[in-house]
Amino acid sequence: MSKRQTRPGALRWFAWVVCVFAIAWFATQLFYFAQIALWNFVDPQSTAFMRTDAARLSARLSANGPGLSIQHQWVPYDQISRNLKRAIIASEDANFVNNNGYETDAILQAWEKNKRRGHIVRGGSTITQQLARNLFLSREQSYIRKGQELIITWMLETLLDKERIFEIYLNSVEWGNGVYGAQAAASYYYRTTAAKLTPWQAARLAVMLPRPRYYDEHRNSAYLAQRTAVIARRMGAAELPH
Repeated sequence: MSKRQTRPGALRWFAWVVCVFAIAWFATQLFYFAQIALWNFVDPQSTAFMRTDAARLSARLSANGPGLSIQHQWVPYDQISRNLKRAIIASEDANFVNNNGYETDAILQAWEKNKRRGHIVRGGSTITQQLARNLFLSREQSYIRKGQELIITWMLETLLDKERIFEIYLNSVEWGNGVYGAQAAASYYYRTTAAKLTPWQAARLAVMLPRPRYYDEHRNSAYLAQRTAVIARRMGAAELPH
């Protein structure tokens, strides 16, 4: 069989594969869009990070038998301390109320830093970008995942208001080994509720967010104490969504 005869068949096969991938990608985006739209009316029951951790923790059987489980309890926005809300905005995304889910300067700075290092070490993520990743994606660092994260971020900012985005974030963000959400974090670290967190407790929890599992195991870290003092001073200037 000549090359001229095989070429059209190969091209048709390639076109079919591209078409299948395009349809699958579009269907995935529709699924994300529909899920986010639904969250205007119902609360998310779990996230991609929670489900991954649930499988990981259940596989780590203890010497006594049962494995660990996820700690998570949803609480309404008005039952979460304003101290914690202010601390997280001061620590993670000072312009959260006014940005559109992206901080172009932070993304460009992260790009330059990653380029110098030769691999991804920083993402330049806003609160909405962090939420997009936690809800649907994995902890893997890649530019493909980052691209999907930006698409989901746009969906979140388009379909939900800032207060709802922040409410979902506060109830789903990771705060330690299997610890998710403000209520679970307040109980786990301070034996209190999310509504009763003091300014110092809130600042300390906010500082843990970039590396929650690490700080869960290194609670006496000098950096953690130093950074907590910095965030505690900045909290008063943090603008909350309403």
